[in-house]
Amino acid sequence: MRRKSLNAALLATAMLTVAGCSGGGAPSTETATAPSDADKVSGTVTMLTHRTDLVQDGTMKKYAAEFNKIYPKVKVKFEGITDYEGEIKIRMNTENYGDVLSIPAVIAKGDYPKFFAPLGETRTMERKYRFTGKTDVGGKTYGIANFGTANGLVYNKALWKKAGITDWPTTPAQFLVDLAKVKDKTGATPYYTNFKDGWPLTSPWTNSIGSASCDAKASDELATADKPWAEGSDLNVIDTLLHDIVHDKLSEKDPTTTNWESSKAQLAKGEIGSMMLGSWAINQMRDAAEKAGENPDDIGFMPFPVQKAGQFCATLLSDYQLAINAHSKSKGAARAWLDWFTEKSGFAAKEGGVSALKANKLPDVLKPYLDNDVKLVERSEAKTEDVNTIDNASEIGLAKPDYRQKLIDMARGARDGDLRSYFDDLNKRWADAAAAAGS
Repeated sequence: MRRKSLNAALLATAMLTVAGCSGGGAPSTETATAPSDADKVSGTVTMLTHRTDLVQDGTMKKYAAEFNKIYPKVKVKFEGITDYEGEIKIRMNTENYGDVLSIPAVIAKGDYPKFFAPLGETRTMERKYRFTGKTDVGGKTYGIANFGTANGLVYNKALWKKAGITDWPTTPAQFLVDLAKVKDKTGATPYYTNFKDGWPLTSPWTNSIGSASCDAKASDELATADKPWAEGSDLNVIDTLLHDIVHDKLSEKDPTTTNWESSKAQLAKGEIGSMMLGSWAINQMRDAAEKAGENPDDIGFMPFPVQKAGQFCATLLSDYQLAINAHSKSKGAARAWLDWFTEKSGFAAKEGGVSALKANKLPDVLKPYLDNDVKLVERSEAKTEDVNTIDNASEIGLAKPDYRQKLIDMARGARDGDLRSYFDDLNKRWADAAAAAGS
């Protein structure tokens, strides 16, 4: 089951304002803190989560049982929601949206104080936690990252070796050459777009903004960019690569029939060569390999195929951020659970994610990056709200699959158009939206 991340919705980029939301009421000014004495913490905490798999298999209950060894007077309940974004959007018109929850992408960053309790001053929080900028509003932090994820390509090392490839490609052109070798020498599908599911065309590719340029502020700069798809820009490099993969017939034959769940086993078996994903996916691919009787060590992870001054870079972004309902009657207990889950549970490491705690080491899944001196770039979220405003007004949708699905259809000849004209149109729509937003 997919770790329904904003790495489908994680979206380090897309947030839409909830139309007509009234549940937030007046902004909350009460900071959610937990008493220092664990015996004085009591109450019932309901956590809403998109991780329905972990609720159904009892994993979350096991975490709660460990938590209760320290906080015996707190009862933690879980509610797994399949259509998390859709259902939460409705529930947040009321005050009934749990005590602890993943901040949905539909809530505009500027509206966080209406719905969530502040967790502390950002200048203090940022000393301890990564990714605080993602939920900083007015100098206060409203969420702590579930964990972080590094961007790159999950690939089958054994398959690439069979094709005669042992080194990571350092340019998009070399990546295309390598994919062609995989196709010609193994018969496998070199790259799998997961077109039908949609989300693999959003966050994994959009999250690569900053990887190509090795620039932590690359996403913020979209707020003032006249032509985001100009030659040499991150979006130009990223989307040109996707177009060329499909145009050169190095992806699946019929993208309209792709399936995310089955693709994991296909990659594990060497039937698929690579997929652009976050580091969170590595353990899922390794699990798929074990289930298929394959070697999980064959699952590799490589950075986006571009080097800056001879070095690979990979963006490091927050997954869903966990927050506390501003209307919760158990804020102290909720904060105790939130702190324990993000700091003590070991959840991030188990999921192959980067802990929100700066003091924690990087997960084992990123050993290939550490061994090869890949620079991790924690991408700034300072201008996210401005970027989202322009993106929404332009109706492009950096975190929606539509514009890249159109790109793929164009590349495979299923719709008219050429890449240059397509980029020109995207640039114009962005510039017009930016001008309107600034007027």
